[in-house]
Amino acid sequence: MTELKDIELELGRFRARLLAAVVFVLIGFGLLTARLVYLQVHKHEELATRADNNRIAVVPIVPNRGLIVDRNGIVLANNYSAFTLEITPSKADDLDATIDALAELVEIQPRDRKRFKRLVDESKSFESLPIRTKLTDEEVARFTAQRYRFPAVEIKARLFRNYPLGEVGSHLIGYIGRINPAEKEALEESEDQANYRGTDYIGKLGVEQSYERDLHGTTGFEEVETSAGGRAVRRLKSNPATPGNTLVMSIDIRLQAMIEKMFGDRRGALVALDPRNGEILAFVSKPTFDPNLFVDGIDVESWRELNESIDKPLLNRALRGTYPPGSTFKPFMAMAALNTGKRSATQTIYDGGTFQFGNHTFRSHGDGGLGPVDMTRSIVKSSNVYYYSLANEMGVDLMHDQLEPFGFGRRTGIDLQSEVTGLLPSTAWKRRAYKRPEQKKWYAGETISLGIGQGYNNFTMLQLASATATLVSGGERYRPRLVREIEDVVTRARRTVANDALQPLPLQPKHVQLLRRALYLVTQEGTSARIFMGANYQSGGKTGTAQAVGLRQNEKYNASKIEEHKRDHSLYIAFAPVDAPTVALAVVVENAGFGSDAAAPIARRVFDYLQLGLYPSEEDMALVRIGKAGAPVGTPRPAEMVPLPGATVILRTPNAGQQIVPLVLPEEPLADGTAADAAPLASANGARAAQ
Repeated sequence: MTELKDIELELGRFRARLLAAVVFVLIGFGLLTARLVYLQVHKHEELATRADNNRIAVVPIVPNRGLIVDRNGIVLANNYSAFTLEITPSKADDLDATIDALAELVEIQPRDRKRFKRLVDESKSFESLPIRTKLTDEEVARFTAQRYRFPAVEIKARLFRNYPLGEVGSHLIGYIGRINPAEKEALEESEDQANYRGTDYIGKLGVEQSYERDLHGTTGFEEVETSAGGRAVRRLKSNPATPGNTLVMSIDIRLQAMIEKMFGDRRGALVALDPRNGEILAFVSKPTFDPNLFVDGIDVESWRELNESIDKPLLNRALRGTYPPGSTFKPFMAMAALNTGKRSATQTIYDGGTFQFGNHTFRSHGDGGLGPVDMTRSIVKSSNVYYYSLANEMGVDLMHDQLEPFGFGRRTGIDLQSEVTGLLPSTAWKRRAYKRPEQKKWYAGETISLGIGQGYNNFTMLQLASATATLVSGGERYRPRLVREIEDVVTRARRTVANDALQPLPLQPKHVQLLRRALYLVTQEGTSARIFMGANYQSGGKTGTAQAVGLRQNEKYNASKIEEHKRDHSLYIAFAPVDAPTVALAVVVENAGFGSDAAAPIARRVFDYLQLGLYPSEEDMALVRIGKAGAPVGTPRPAEMVPLPGATVILRTPNAGQQIVPLVLPEEPLADGTAADAAPLASANGARAAQ
């Protein structure tokens, strides 16, 4: 009996355990079923998307960067394709060993290693970084044969920016460079983030920087199916990239190259623009640099050479270099006097060679004076005494209020970044600029030298050229522009970049006519008469000689006893033709002496080019380069016949589309006076185009 009870008890326990196991299994299957229902039904779309993402990769297609051409269609910036050898640092077990092994297959120089190390420091470890660019076909073949040894290395075909004219126009064109961390962060926070996926390079300077959005284009994408190992299996969908637009500059690059050549090894700047619309015809800063150095990432030696040079080749002197205007300031002072009634055109001032103010003697040029001078003669003969006394009568604040509307002491608004304001002083400015009470006070003696463009006055050549254009055009003002049109790369439609007309200055026509005539007489019987002798057009101008360093009381200037970088600057402002100006310019040659020695001869050749289509003879060019030129010598050449090394143009045909081909010069005239078959690619005459 006891045994039966024990058996029943054991059976009961067994049934309980069996029931518990069944319940446990049912609960497990229930949970599994619920989970499957949750995943298959409720989470279906999300998980399907994740699966596709694991299977499908979206790869950005970086657009071709837009071209930059001058007003005549000569290409200033284009692109070419080349192979690069790239390493993904995160995939490399030993980065140095990987590079050493690669060096056995392709040439890797020390500067390549330094550049790569800098890129590694600046970039994320999972990014692919170039160790060598522009591989030869032989190098590509050698690496491909050994590809299995380098899981962290790959060859990519990339587009590279090219500046075919090298140093010509480098400051206005600018360059592109690899996006740095600060720029990447700014892009990630901007509305352009998606459009810059896959983009490694961005405009860093010049119009490459200021027109970045137009030049960059629209990034495309393609969806590719990938294997478990991440390799592309097949393309599923593709949306092509749209190349960047073409910038058509207002610059005549042949004129630009001519001016840069005339500067030679000297430092300085020149800006020439059209007073009728603000289009800039030449924008020169010397010395220049080769923007191609920056495309791959400039090496340390080249950077040190550029950055530490006493000549500062990276400084855009036309945009950021400020200079005392010297006597080129006098026509503007004369207009201020006429506007305020401080002087009439016929009022005479006796120029005895010096102007005494308190116990300080302000000297004029030379050892003697000019005698009685009215306003016209004060400009033609460049009387300092006339403008010393005028500045004393006007005072600094009235001078500031009258001259500031011409654009002195403020940005012009040109389509380049980093323009400086220059300095047109006033009592309010001095109170803001200095800290100590004795420094904040304006002293009457400080006003005197302002009248001849010295003292605190400091302006850029862009400001001076723009002000000259305003003066000779009767008060018409435009915002200066380097880009003339933007061409849509798809439709070929050209959009004119607005020539922003500013509120005209209320200058009286009789005053403008008086100053035009005075400036014209400067070229006939004044300080630039020998330079413009024999010109077949009428122009006006004003020389200027500005101190780079101050002189002590009663100290005479002697260039031969002063270091070259401390000598006077040579300046010239000019316009042509006199009656209806189509060009106004300002030029400075640093530490080159009198305005008539270095600056005015350059202006004469610019006008010969623009008004007559003439290019200086080699003999004449050599004299200009060393500051020994007067009127042109030798036989000038037609500007369109002078070679421009490296120049290419865009050729469009219905069948081949767009091609970039070498610039071909027109044929020489035949004996009967007709021209031989000229290539259809020849650029237009610079003189006609500028008109």
